[in-house]
This record gives sequence, structure tokens and C-alpha cells, in this order.
Amino acid sequence: MEEYLKQFLDHLKYERNVSDHTLRNYASDLEQFYDFLTPVQSNGARREVTIHDIDHLTIREWLAELHAANKKKTSIARKLASLRTLFQFLMREGVVETNPARMVSTPRIERKLPSHLSIEDAVRFIETPNLETDLGKRDRAILEFLYATGIRVGELVKLNIKDIDFQNKLVRVTGKRRKQRIVPFNDLALQALLGWLSVRNNFLDNTPPDQREDQAVFLNYQGTRITTRSVGRMVDKYIKECADVNPEISPHSLRHSFATHLLDSGADLRDIQELLGHARLSTTQIYTHVSMEKILEVYDRAHPKA
Repeated sequence: MEEYLKQFLDHLKYERNVSDHTLRNYASDLEQFYDFLTPVQSNGARREVTIHDIDHLTIREWLAELHAANKKKTSIARKLASLRTLFQFLMREGVVETNPARMVSTPRIERKLPSHLSIEDAVRFIETPNLETDLGKRDRAILEFLYATGIRVGELVKLNIKDIDFQNKLVRVTGKRRKQRIVPFNDLALQALLGWLSVRNNFLDNTPPDQREDQAVFLNYQGTRITTRSVGRMVDKYIKECADVNPEISPHSLRHSFATHLLDSGADLRDIQELLGHARLSTTQIYTHVSMEKILEVYDRAHPKA
């Protein structure tokens, strides 16, 4: 069974070109399922299980165990989706005849509307970093760029200098499944970016030449490419400094704010889909619910008989 799992992960990586993040999720989900199937016995050996021993009852038993462990429904649904994709691959390869995961119902999940900032809060939050410091210049550029482009944090940290067209204010973004798209940005983001680049070399001065990330746009204090986790910590820091801003805001919230504010200003949904890099329009349509929620609030507040 381990060999089939390896073949599947190789298929995802080399043929489907899934992102590193997606690949890690698949690997983690399937490793947990494998551990459930092959518990360590008293003699220290694992129980042997073949791929043909797995049926829908086995999968239901695993999901029940996850539910009993108080795992989130979204997490359980993702793990089931991973198994469905695995068995779909094995069917195409002629290893199995049916997909047992298809016979298991997905947990019902309440669709949560994405958290976003108002325009006023977005401006206040983005302007929180202290531009008198090098780190402040970097952080301001990151926040301005996230809000101006709506790109994912994982896409932002992968940006290289060559990806940015400064003259035309365009950036080439590599998204999920390594699909590339061109996204415009505004003058404020450009000025913040130029301010950061004017001090960027200070982050490289104390870094050994063999460890420098010369092409990376955004660096940490060690002179290497900044990580998504570091951006998350940075956002948490400024949330605490910025009074009255929703404490549940995350780096991804700037992406949600970008989409919501464009839609509220009359942008076409398909144009927003293209900017966000969504494969399906249905993914982008959640922002219509966010806007409708705002419309209903205005209606309740303004209509005499509401």
C-alpha cells in the first residue's frame, strides 16, 4: 500500500503540478489514514493491510474516530476528499475497480463568510508600520502589496524581483498548480515597494553569500526569503497595535478585503476571479454574499419599516 501512496503523491507533484502546500496536506491526510489502518501491534510490527482491504465501512470508521477526537468538520471533509482523489487515481491506473470513498457522505459544513476590513480600517491597518525603521518599510510594503493585488500570502513570499514590472505596475504571480497570472498594483503599493527596496540591501549585508536570497522581493532580518508564518506573525503584531480593528483578521483577510471592495465599487465578478486566480467562478461568488450582507445591513438601518 505504501508504494501506491508514493505513486499517487508523485502523480500530484509531477503531473498535476499541485502546490507544495496542497501536496503536504495530501501527504499528511494519507499518512494519518495509513496509521489508522496499520496500528503497531504488541510485537512492534504494523498490521499488514492491502489497498483491496479498504471499503467504505473502513473509511467511515476512520471518520468516526476523527469526529470523536473533535476534529473540525472542514478537516474531516478535506481528508475524505483526499481519499476520494487517491482512489480515483487508483481506478485510472487499474489497481481498483471502485472508489469506496465515493460511498461515504461528506460532513455538512456551514459556509463561513470570509472576514474582511472596511475601507477605513484597511487604510488604518496598512499604515500602522513605522516607516522610520527598515522593518517598518518592509512591513508597510507587504501590507500595501497584499491589499493592492489581492494575492495569497504564499504567492507573495515567492515573488522575485524579476516578476515585477515597475514601469507598468504589474506583477507576475505564480498561483496554485503553478498557474501564472498578471496582476496590476497601484501607486501607493509602488511607493511602499520602492521604499522597501531602498533599504533591502541592509538585510543582506550580514548574510553569508551562499545563504543570500538575492532575487527574493521580501526578506527576513537574516537576509533570506520571508515565510508565510513570519507574515502571519507580523500581521498579528500590527493588529494589536491598531485599535478597534477586528482581532480575527489574518493575512488572507487583506485578500478578502481586496475582492469585497472591488465588488462593492462595481467591478465585474469575472474580472475579480481573474485577479484572484480562482479556477472556478463559484469560488469567487462568495464575495457576492459578503456584499449582500452589507446591503441588508444598510436596508435594515435605513428603511422606515425595516
